[in-house]
Amino acid sequence: MRFSLLFISITLLALCVRCSHNQETPATVEHPSFVNIAPILYKNCTPCHRPGESGPFSLLTYSDAKKNAKKIKFVTQSRYMPPWPADVNYTHFIGERRLSDEDIAMIKSWVDGGCEQGDVSKTPQAPTYYTGSFFGKPDTVIRMARAVPIRGNGTDHFYLIKMPMELAHDTFVRYFEFVPDKRKLAHHINGHLVNYVDSKKKNVHDGIPYTLDEYKDYKEVFQKMGVLHDDGSFPTLTPNTVYYLPGYAPPLYPDGIGGYRMNKKSAILMKSIHYGPSPVDVTDSSVVNVFFGPKPKRLIQETQLGTFGVSKIEPELILQPNQIQTFHTQATLNTDISVLSVNPHMHLLGKSFLAYAITPQQDTIRLVRIPKWDFRWQYYYTFEHPVKIPAGSTVYAFATFDNTDKNPFNPFHPPRVVTQGEGVRSMQTTEEMFQFIFSYLPYQKGDELMDLSGNAAKHP
Repeated sequence: MRFSLLFISITLLALCVRCSHNQETPATVEHPSFVNIAPILYKNCTPCHRPGESGPFSLLTYSDAKKNAKKIKFVTQSRYMPPWPADVNYTHFIGERRLSDEDIAMIKSWVDGGCEQGDVSKTPQAPTYYTGSFFGKPDTVIRMARAVPIRGNGTDHFYLIKMPMELAHDTFVRYFEFVPDKRKLAHHINGHLVNYVDSKKKNVHDGIPYTLDEYKDYKEVFQKMGVLHDDGSFPTLTPNTVYYLPGYAPPLYPDGIGGYRMNKKSAILMKSIHYGPSPVDVTDSSVVNVFFGPKPKRLIQETQLGTFGVSKIEPELILQPNQIQTFHTQATLNTDISVLSVNPHMHLLGKSFLAYAITPQQDTIRLVRIPKWDFRWQYYYTFEHPVKIPAGSTVYAFATFDNTDKNPFNPFHPPRVVTQGEGVRSMQTTEEMFQFIFSYLPYQKGDELMDLSGNAAKHP
């Protein structure tokens, strides 16, 4: 039986926030009203709980909150929401999505006290959001040439999709934001930026707009999709410029850090886009929001350990039925780097994750710990300041998997042997992956003092 509950539950009770910063503890209120509760909801909930976003209900008004009060109390008391899997006692990141004990107690008191509205004139105004983006109005939007059909046969689907774009002139992009149309089905997206030489590409819209990813001869597929130049040569391709996982938002770094050159004739090549199982036939019309920016002064680099990465998983990633197993992977750095963001990745059988570095002096540099893995929320965790890891240090990652019947997300009953598969199979939710991805800059003196939270603070 294929597992689809995860993709449905991604929208359940998602009291989430894309950018919730260190917040002041509110004064204790004996009999709180919505006047006291509204600031908590507006800061921590409404970025997702608003029309058109992943939350299954809006929380922009008093009537919205009162109608869902018992749900809010339950998920906050249990700390199920807001979702923040990373251990705040191990490492701190920008936008930690955790309510204070005082916040949680105040919500409980408000619900238990009858959800009083209070003095309407003192209720803060609800935030104003741009529909279709977490970051405001994009400079342009890249759309699919044609909606992608997803068969309702209960299996995973992998597509290659070309999304062409023509601009008046070459420019630079600060970041891309993938906006899924079918949030319940969008699993992961790896999109590459394709830059064409103007004289070599007459029409960026030629070719078929999408095809199933069946791991055939990619050059032949790219020719049919019109990805290549007219003479058959390959255009410049910048990998992983568009990225998405459940809960993911593009990290926002200071001006001059990161970004991409985008030619006036270009395209986004989704390679690949993974849709989870659907019980009914649907179509997807996801978009990519584009935010222009200045020419970057420092380019961000990325690497990954484990599956498809630069390091071997030990022991081999074979999950035996009815067992809880731990695996590790490691890599030694040959140069000083400044780590900006980290992204642990596993599938349904994930149980916990730990990553750190050991310097040549045997000092430990904490990176991330996730005591209770949740496949639904896989963030690019961004540090408040770049973390220097000196040359000669070894980065370690440990992942524990639960392939027993006690794991409620196990797709197989009874449990069976699960591996990382081969090719496209390794990306299916019913197979497994163990990756530790991190973005970094070649180290420069003073990087440790760089404030990475300044730009994030400007966005909900």
